[in-house]
Amino acid sequence: MNRASRTAAFAILLGAAASPMKADEPAKPFAYPDAPQSDTVDVYHGVKVPDPYRPLEDPDSDVTRAWVEAENQVTGAFLGSVPQRDAIRARVTELWDYEKFGTPGKKGGRYFYAHNTGLQNQSVLYTLDRLDGEPKMLLDPNTLSADGTVALAGTVASDDGKKLAYGIAEAGSDWNVWKVRDVETGKDADDKIEWVKFSSATWTPDNSAFFYGRFPAPEPGQDLKGANYFQKVYLHRLGTPQAEDALIWEDPEHKEWEATPAVTDDGKYLVLTLHKGTDAKYRVLYRPFDRPDAKPTHLVGDFDAEYEFLDNDGPVFWFKTNKDAERGKVVAIDTRDPQPEKWVELIPEAAETLESVDVVGDRFLATYLKDAHTVVRVFDLAGEHVRDVDLPGLGTASGFGGKRKDRETFYAFTSYTTPAAIYRYDVETGESTVWRKPALKFDPSKYETVQVFYPSKDGTKIPMFITSKKGVKKDGDNPTLLYGYGGFNIPLTPGFSPSALTWLEMGGVYAVANLRGGGEYGESWHQGGTRTRKQNVFDDFIAAAEWLVAEKYTRKEKLAISGRSNGGLLVGACMTQRPDLYGACLPGVGVLDMLRFHKFTIGWAWIDDYGSSDDPEEFKALHAYSPLHNVKPGTCYPPTMVITADHDDRVVPAHSFKFAAALQAAQSCDNPVLIRIETKAGHGAGKPTTKVIEEAADQWAFLVKTLNVEARP
Repeated sequence: MNRASRTAAFAILLGAAASPMKADEPAKPFAYPDAPQSDTVDVYHGVKVPDPYRPLEDPDSDVTRAWVEAENQVTGAFLGSVPQRDAIRARVTELWDYEKFGTPGKKGGRYFYAHNTGLQNQSVLYTLDRLDGEPKMLLDPNTLSADGTVALAGTVASDDGKKLAYGIAEAGSDWNVWKVRDVETGKDADDKIEWVKFSSATWTPDNSAFFYGRFPAPEPGQDLKGANYFQKVYLHRLGTPQAEDALIWEDPEHKEWEATPAVTDDGKYLVLTLHKGTDAKYRVLYRPFDRPDAKPTHLVGDFDAEYEFLDNDGPVFWFKTNKDAERGKVVAIDTRDPQPEKWVELIPEAAETLESVDVVGDRFLATYLKDAHTVVRVFDLAGEHVRDVDLPGLGTASGFGGKRKDRETFYAFTSYTTPAAIYRYDVETGESTVWRKPALKFDPSKYETVQVFYPSKDGTKIPMFITSKKGVKKDGDNPTLLYGYGGFNIPLTPGFSPSALTWLEMGGVYAVANLRGGGEYGESWHQGGTRTRKQNVFDDFIAAAEWLVAEKYTRKEKLAISGRSNGGLLVGACMTQRPDLYGACLPGVGVLDMLRFHKFTIGWAWIDDYGSSDDPEEFKALHAYSPLHNVKPGTCYPPTMVITADHDDRVVPAHSFKFAAALQAAQSCDNPVLIRIETKAGHGAGKPTTKVIEEAADQWAFLVKTLNVEARP
């Protein structure tokens, strides 16, 4: 069967089966398993708050395991009853089956890049001696486990290109083990670094050792849920056991402080960027390499603003900062006289948000966000504008890595309807040439993305991208998925998803709202959606849903909302505040218990964005919107499928477990409330392709059934 025939058959199958949820059919109530309960009541600032599903916080207890198994059986039965599910999975698989390339990096004359032939569970790392040469496989993580659940968590080649430090993560955990591989032979050394989390490796100038950060080993049974504090930075010398690693930095008086090491390109300085929590507010230390026994010296910052080290010209360090420039600028700081009044502004603040800066070929390559899409500008080292990078269109560009002496760099460009193509950029001439461009199994010319701006509850103008088939009818009958995040200064920019394409082929509309709390418009935009102002984010998302209905893209019964992690919180809050507004809800790996999130793993770091229930005023705000605590018995909630994973040690699955149990107990109508619990998976990073496809297909199957989706020609 050719591609056109397969697509036609897929469309016919989607339109052939009627949903069992039509109004004229009898109700089919769900029999949910009994969740383990207790009589736990916490007292916050004089307010008693019951937590009846506290036993579900223990993922390894017999009662939790039994409940998980029973819930997966209910969810599996529901999804298995969707006749279109197999066709959806087949089409998602077909669309996913295209070559994917990573952006190359160059070390010691060698190029390093990742490549996936299409359906490999994990991308494979290759090297090239020259760009037009024959690729040589260096590391295939697919050989590290039978089911693809062991993933690369980071790769860093030494400056001479002869050694590779790499991290691996099992079953989606944030805990990493780092090893060292000889690039020429492809064999691993005996080096093994454990209990690394949220840290990479930074090689010394002589390529004989690397710096890394690690946490203390957790107590037995606490590795997936215990709080992580007291990170330290060590130096590991190749060929020695981890127990002999030299301690470079620690701060026993501040358990939340962490440090990220960097080595200047000229090999003369070690730079430590200290941070606490998730806010981009840093404290920077440095130490000359010719003084290895000296303590790092404070250079700039006291957790008051962003100070991102870029590069140096001898003792003069260049930083990207939002100090007195909320959308970012580049300054030069002389380490011999670092007082703020002596700083030299090289690239002033612009109207757009400065997202990142790289120093390559004696140029600053500055990536900006203009209404949530990428603009790249090139400046000389004195800060004079040289040119803009000519990008293929409205989308997202990323990459531009390299060293100051390099004369080339690489970047990826993607949009909602085009997968990432890799470009080589000549820094001297400004010419971009395609290095790799994947072949597609669909026609992107049939689809279009438009950007609109709509008013939120308080009148703030919010941007939103809407992708659909060209000529979509605004008749209120289009199944529509609205996606959002709105937090941690993270912008949502255009990106390609073969899963979303399946939705578009089914006649769906895919909308992405750029909410406050994100990083689209600088620090005030971010702060406008944090702590006691978090309700702004939910108001922005609710306004997006109302706008899509008012503009007749869809109607309430055809509108689904989706988000993951902080976006899972977004969905949970919006569905408990406005259950009447949506036809289906998909909260994924969400932060849903806003009173206890800071008690697990790295949750304490999110206080920067959320605040803490330990604070009386912030408790009031958190309690007012916490999805778990705002589930009201006797309410008809929309069809909901909560999504989580049993090895999520970032947003522990207890959030989703407790929320799903509370929703099921409170549901007053026959709309399904399901929870899909993935096994041997974590928060999302490194998830094997097979599991990604299965989850995507199940989400679309759920929406096909609950929104009564029929494929359109």
